[in-house]
Order: sequence, then C-alpha cells, then structure tokens
Amino acid sequence: MNFLTASGISTENLQRLEENLRQSVIEDEFIKKSCTPLIQGGKRLRPMLFLLCANSREKISVEKILPLAVALELIHTASLVHDDILDSSKKRRGIETSNSKYGAQIAVLIGDYLFAKAFQLVAEGNYGDEVALILSKLVKNLCRGEIMQDLSLFKIPTLDEYYERINLKTAIFLSTCCRLGGIVSGLNRTEVDGLTNYGNSLGIAFQIVDDLLDFFGEEKITGKSLGSDLKSGVITLPVIRTLQVSNDKNILREIINKKNVAQEEINSAVKIVRATDAFTYCKLRAKAHIESAGISLPQIKKSVKLALEQAADFVVMRNF
Repeated sequence: MNFLTASGISTENLQRLEENLRQSVIEDEFIKKSCTPLIQGGKRLRPMLFLLCANSREKISVEKILPLAVALELIHTASLVHDDILDSSKKRRGIETSNSKYGAQIAVLIGDYLFAKAFQLVAEGNYGDEVALILSKLVKNLCRGEIMQDLSLFKIPTLDEYYERINLKTAIFLSTCCRLGGIVSGLNRTEVDGLTNYGNSLGIAFQIVDDLLDFFGEEKITGKSLGSDLKSGVITLPVIRTLQVSNDKNILREIINKKNVAQEEINSAVKIVRATDAFTYCKLRAKAHIESAGISLPQIKKSVKLALEQAADFVVMRNF
C-alpha cells in the first residue's frame, strides 16, 4: 500500500504492529497454532487507517496507540472467522478456514477468543470509557449486519437494503477506525466527525469493490472462487444491477431461487453478470463515495491528509 509512504509512518512501526499481532496470539500452543495463520496476510487497512488518523496532529507515542491498532485487527479477524462459519467457507485468503480445519464448534471459540483478546488490550491500554463504548457499538453493529445478511440469504434486496447491510458490516468499521484515530490524536469534535464521515464513505466504496471482485476479480489474487457470494446466497450490487438490465435476468433469478446450485450454474451466473454494464455501474458508484470521502477530510497534517487521499484511491483501484 503505497499510501503509507506519504504518511510518515515508519517501516519500523509497521513491523512493530506485525510483531504485536503475533504476540497477541501465543497464549498457549493451540491458540498459537490456530490463530497465527489467521493474522497472516490481509491488507491491514483498519489498523492502518487508525494509525494514520492517530497522527493527524503531532507525532503520537507508538507505545500508546499500537495496542488499539492490534485490537482493531483482531476484531476484524474474529468477525471473518465467524463469517466463514456462517458461510461454510473452506478457504480464506487462500488458506483453510478455522471451521474447515477444526470444525464449527472450535472455530466459534477461536473467534470469541480473538474478540476477548482485543478488548483485553483495550482495557490494559487505559483508553477510557469513550473508546470502549465505541468498540462495543462496533461489535454490536457487526453482529447486526451479519444477522441481517443471514436472514436475507437468497433474497434480492432493494438498493436501500443493500446499503444498510454494507454500512453495518463494513462502513461502520472503517469509520470507527478513523474516529478512534481522531480521538486519540486530540482533534476537536468537528474534525473527528470529518474523519468519521471519510471512513464511512471509504467503507461503502470498499465493500462495493469487494462485491465487484467476486464477479470480475482474479481467483489467484483474491483467494476465493468467482461467484462465491452468490453461491452462499449473498446478493450484492453487481447482481442487483444485472437483474435490472440483463436480457438473461430471469435465468439469473432462477439460479438465485434454487439456493443449492451446482458450480456450473454459478459459472453461468458469473457470465451473465459479466455480460452487462455491472462493472462500470458499480465502479462509478464506488468512485462517487470516494469523492465524498475526500470532501469530508478535515484540515489535518498535510502528510496524513495526502496518505488518506491515496488510501481512498487504493480502495477503488485495488484488485484484491
């Protein structure tokens, strides 16, 4: 992620983040064995956004902010572990998921452990009641988003319902990272709100691009099969658009309604989506949210503002 180069966050501090992540999951041999693969790889977007926003004014103590950065990544990882259980996913980032390797019962507990470890780090860091409350609301909203998604599997959402779901599952997380960074950096309420709005728009764009990659990405890069969201019953923006404009929309609707479909039918669905303007349509929507993110940025340290602008460009242009 080249945007980090402009931020002033040193390579040494990024290495310390990785080391602290590793140290957070070595409590016993099984935790180390089961959790270490989970924290390897990934974009680290959430802790990076927090670290950037935490440096919005003057340089802040790394020792003070690293535990919260680690906690944010652990919460994200825990949510992925639970997502994989609900979706019966076999692979994540190209490696076997916890539920595939150990079974759903152990995987649930691994996810719970990561949540608990995150809040332990926050408590030990003495960040105050406001930070603890914000993180509690974050986890609550992640659960609400997952419940909403699970209850709507194989159902075609309206555009408003789609946006509500991705707001709860993704946008609120990125906005929380930015908000917490602004708070620990000592920004005033208006400036913190600006960073929060930036993070929310960034999160909406991030999820739209993520949903786009499920149909237009390269499997070797994304680490998952094309159409995997559709196969698990999660109906996303590219499908919503295709059902509006495709001559084959009835075929696609039949595939969705079948629920348990063969891979050949998923491949057909992917081809139907790719034959429409879904890619352009979704990209334009993502770019509009990225523009909103840029407008929301407050007057903060120039190097950090530049890095956040570059982070927005990364989100909309990424291929993984």
